[in-house]
Amino acid sequence: MSRLSRASILLLFLASCGGGNFSAPRNLDDACSVIRQRPQYLRAMKATQSKWGVPISVQMAILYQESKFIGNARTPHQYALGVIPMGRQSSAYGYAQALDSTWNDYKKDQRRGGARRDNIRDATDFMGWYIDGTTEALGIPKTDAEAQYLAYHEGRRGYANGSYQSKGWLVTVAAKVGARAAMYREQLRTCLR
Repeated sequence: MSRLSRASILLLFLASCGGGNFSAPRNLDDACSVIRQRPQYLRAMKATQSKWGVPISVQMAILYQESKFIGNARTPHQYALGVIPMGRQSSAYGYAQALDSTWNDYKKDQRRGGARRDNIRDATDFMGWYIDGTTEALGIPKTDAEAQYLAYHEGRRGYANGSYQSKGWLVTVAAKVGARAAMYREQLRTCLR
């Protein structure tokens, strides 16, 4: 076998190992189907539930809303005059759509310098950390997916100031997150025995 052939095979092998699977699971309306397809999601969410006390159904509902379980999700680009790219709407990235600044706070606080937003274990741990802090700061129960989502989206200060009250679209989305968490909770009862 020539050197070129060996190098080509090695390059193809290395290319196939990188990147990870960032596609969404199928049937996102069925929590049991999601965790059957991606058992690593369940392991990550169980670890977060154990460490931070955030129910799996709440984690799943927020992950669904933020990224549809797509690990490398980003916010859309903004355009000037409808055609000139001006960058993304925010620095939100990954499963949990964590902003750069909040992610950096998490990494520093938890001493997790190598944590990545496109890693489900790191993303769910981040969500647990953030939700735990919200419960501590604002008294919102960890089981209240709707209010936790509002605080997650608006930030704790924004939530405390009621910034969401003038955003009817966001209140509607938060209600859907609450309903999805309830739906996932019932579904998980049948497959997590």
